[in-house]
Amino acid sequence: MIPLMIDLTGKRVVIFGGGEVGTRKARFFSPEAEVTVISRSFSPRLSGLEIQRVTLDLSNLSEDEISSRLEGVFLAVGATPNQSLNNRIGSACRKMGVLFNNASGEAGDILLPSVICGEHFLLALSTGGKSPAVSRFLREHLQSTLPDLDRMVGLQNRLRTNFPRKEPDSRKRKVLVTKVLHDPAVWAALAKGEEEAWQIVEEKYLQ
Repeated sequence: MIPLMIDLTGKRVVIFGGGEVGTRKARFFSPEAEVTVISRSFSPRLSGLEIQRVTLDLSNLSEDEISSRLEGVFLAVGATPNQSLNNRIGSACRKMGVLFNNASGEAGDILLPSVICGEHFLLALSTGGKSPAVSRFLREHLQSTLPDLDRMVGLQNRLRTNFPRKEPDSRKRKVLVTKVLHDPAVWAALAKGEEEAWQIVEEKYLQ
């Protein structure tokens, strides 16, 4: 498997199963995709999400019924507690060219990573399903050790705009940008705000 960033705008995602697992998957996809959750019952935690709900007993779905639910779908998730049913959904997805994530059963062709995001960045962490605890540990570690990462990304983008006017040599600009990134004084100032850090950058690197 290789990591990819995919634009899901306007793409249909169908999640089979409305329990806690299905809810986590719906929360992952619903901000960007058009999500439908199909289940006999639904977790209260689905409330407030912009999703479509389809009430249906999944236990006795025929192959044709599964396939009909996959028409026009970009990605499907098997999130039922029944591994056999999840595997059947995955088999139908393969036949129809639909990407598939399996919460329990035979591996699909999509893994959902642990995600850290800010206004200016997105990081995805995965252990290939071998240890979700490690992915969670790494996410929490990065969040606690780099709380101002979002501001640093914004600051770096500001530098890229201003540096060419001050320093035409691209190699020298690269060195200066790296120095800013490793400057403890800049990181300390970012805790107070980007403008505080920018003042330090201007005094030390843009004169």
